Order: sequence, then C-alpha cells, then structure tokens
Amino acid sequence: MPDARRSLPSVDSLLRSDPGKRAAATVGRALLKRGLTAVLDELRAAGTPASSSGHERPSDDEILARAIAGASRISSGLTPVINATGVILHTNLGRAPLPERAVRAAARAASGYSDLEVDRDSGRRGRRSERAEAMLMALTGAEDALVVNNCAAALMLSLAALAKGKQVLVSRGELIEIGGEFRIPDIMSAAGAKLVEVGTTNRTRIGDYRASFTDRVGAVLKVHPSNYRVVGFTASTPATDLARLATRHGVPFLFDVGSGLLRSGHGLPPGEPAVADALADGADLITCSGDKLLGGPQAGLIIGRAELVAKLRRHPIARAVRVDKMQVAALEQVLTLIGTGHDDEVPVVRMLRESAETVHRRARRLNETIGGDLEHAHVHRCESVVGGGSMPDTALPSWGVRVSVPDPTAFAARLRTGSPSVFVRVEPDHVLLDLRTVTDEQVPDLARATWYALEGDELDDED
Repeated sequence: MPDARRSLPSVDSLLRSDPGKRAAATVGRALLKRGLTAVLDELRAAGTPASSSGHERPSDDEILARAIAGASRISSGLTPVINATGVILHTNLGRAPLPERAVRAAARAASGYSDLEVDRDSGRRGRRSERAEAMLMALTGAEDALVVNNCAAALMLSLAALAKGKQVLVSRGELIEIGGEFRIPDIMSAAGAKLVEVGTTNRTRIGDYRASFTDRVGAVLKVHPSNYRVVGFTASTPATDLARLATRHGVPFLFDVGSGLLRSGHGLPPGEPAVADALADGADLITCSGDKLLGGPQAGLIIGRAELVAKLRRHPIARAVRVDKMQVAALEQVLTLIGTGHDDEVPVVRMLRESAETVHRRARRLNETIGGDLEHAHVHRCESVVGGGSMPDTALPSWGVRVSVPDPTAFAARLRTGSPSVFVRVEPDHVLLDLRTVTDEQVPDLARATWYALEGDELDDED
C-alpha cells in the first residue's frame, strides 16, 4: 500500500488555493502558513493520516480547516471570559479586573498622545509614573515611591541597587516560589546578591539573624509568604525586630509584602500585611503588586525611604522594568478611587466585601434563569477564595449553582469553548458556578452559556 504521506499537499499549494487566499486575508498569510506547516508535520509524524470522511488522508479542505482554526485562535487575541470559579484573583484569567474608570483611562492613553513624560506647566521632561507615585506616598505616608512592571521586578531592582555583591539575610521559611517556577533565590541570584539562609523552615528567631550578621551583609529581607502558610510549631521574627537589627548594622531592611494592600481594615479580610503597617514597623523599602489586593493593573510598587528609592530610580534596571503608559493610566485611576473613598468601584474590593446574602440572591437569579425546575441544577452553598497568591487560608462564604451532569469534565470544556467562554469549578459528579466572581450584568450570558452546554450534554446522551 502506498504511503499516504506522499499524497499530502504542499504548504504553497494550499496557500495558493482560493480557500487559502480567503483565509490568509482574514488571519494573515504568515500565521496561516505557520499553521499549515504544523498540521502537515503532525500528519506526516502520525504515519497514516486520519480523516473524518474516512478517506486515506484528510482532504485539502480538512487540512486547511484545521490550520485556519488554530490561526484564528491566535489572531483573535485575548477572549473575554466569565469567571465562575469563585477565585477572585485568578492568575490564569488575568487577575484583577479593572474598574470601568481605569479601563477608560487606559483606552485614552492608548488611542492618542498624552502628557506621559512631560510637565505641561514647564514644558520640561517629567517621570511617567510621577502622579501614581505621588498618590502612593499620600496614601501610605512614605517618603517616596517608584512604580515598575511587576513585583518580581521591584524586588530584583531593589536587591540589584542596594545589595549587589553583598549578602542578604532571609529566613528559610520565606524562600518562596512566586509562580511559574520563579523563586526568591533565583531573583536574588539574578540581582547579583548572595543569599544567606537564616533559621529553619518553621522557626526563625531574631537570634538567628544576629548570628548570621557579618560585615559582608548588605540587607535584611523579609518576604511575606502570601501563597502558603506554615502552621503548627512555628515562629517568625517580627518586622519591628528586624528593622532595629538592620538599623544597628547600618543596612536597609527590605520587606516584600506581596499583595499590594496599602492599608489594613476597610472591610477587607485580615491576614495580609499592609504597606502602611510595614512602614510603621520600620521597613526601609517595601515591594508589592498592583494587580492583587490593590485591584489595579499589573505593576510592581516600591515604597519607602527617599534616598533608597532614588538609588533604585538611577539604576539601569529601572529603565528595563518601567511601566507602559496604559499601566500608568489605569493605576492612577485605581489609586484615585482608593484615595477618594470610592474603592467600592474597584471590582476586587467589591467581591471581597460583598455579603454572602448578596451572592445568594445572584445565585437564585441564575438558577431561575436557567430553569428552576431542572432537577440537575440547584443553588448550593460554597466557599470562594482570594487567589493570585494572596490569603491562602481565607475562605469567603459564597453561593453558586451546582449542575449535576454525567461528564463534568466534558461539560466544563463546552462552557470554556463556548460563546461567551465560561470557567467553572469541576467536581467528580458536577460543576459549580460560584457567583461571587460573576457580576449582575453577566448573569443572563452565563445562563445562556449554561443552557447551550446542557443541550450539548443531551445530544451526547442521545449518541
């Protein structure tokens, strides 16, 4: 039997065909060519190509369709999704959704020119994040602030500018991995600092830091383990003690608080260190994220003593990790909302504060819209989580709609790939749609998506 691979068409012939030309006009010739190459390579590697029509190899139209589908997924860009997982800061779904005011500001910054790096009064060059930094100082009481691209960049810049070639003391219990296999020791190595592990995983006392001090120490670093908790027989050194020790030895005390909570309280769940509290405890420099509990865009915030921030601002890495104009515009608006007492307009803050009763009403509305008489869908008590590497031991009482289906994994896949795309929690015998992370405006769309997925489930049963 002749090898079916020999009859496969060439990439060029498929691109020159009429369907190929039409597809190239839609998704771009280069992207379509890349997709065709991948499909043909896959078919050749498979040995005997499979065809949905039963032929020895897929038809040219089938090959084109597969390449076009892959290219379309890329060319269509980011797809808005409904987050019904109950994970408020879902990293895979983009973490903090921005308030409408911040979205409009980012769009304005993107659509034309702006006074990004110019002082309109003097006409002289200014700093792109100067307004956001002024608001951060006002909100925290810090001497100075610097905004960079993300928290990992903030920490790397701080270590490179203040402790390159020197030792940095860190508790063994705080050598965290921040996601994507990026770890504190790796960031420290990239910054040119030498890690000195102090204490043990579960207990680190101030005496451990004292015993580790030498004249080669350039900084003391405390890292809040925001994505895990060590419980049981534990002890950690308070920030106030570390601040006094660092001051006594004439080195800066750096505190990575992680989540970007500027001030504690205000109806937010306890458990995360706030920037203002860290400053009051004596931290010289604080790093945190802008897209977690702050509820803003991706950003790294560096807050603290003016002379230290000035060193960071002059360091070459500062240019490499600076923020984009759209990040700046969105961050300015989020900080303005917080500063003017309108932080209830920040979606993350709203979801954290919202009562279980309010979520319950939304769940009942969804269930009624889907069809309250359906035996396999009913309102169900559940718990939401903060997510995004924040507050791992905090569970928020919530409500959702539990949909019992024969194959929850397949049902969730239909929801993900539908329009609108919906992400849910998958359990062994059901899926759960947690309504804490769903807005009132999204309920009709979520109901429609669920109905479509249920219809697909019924078709599967018939087959």
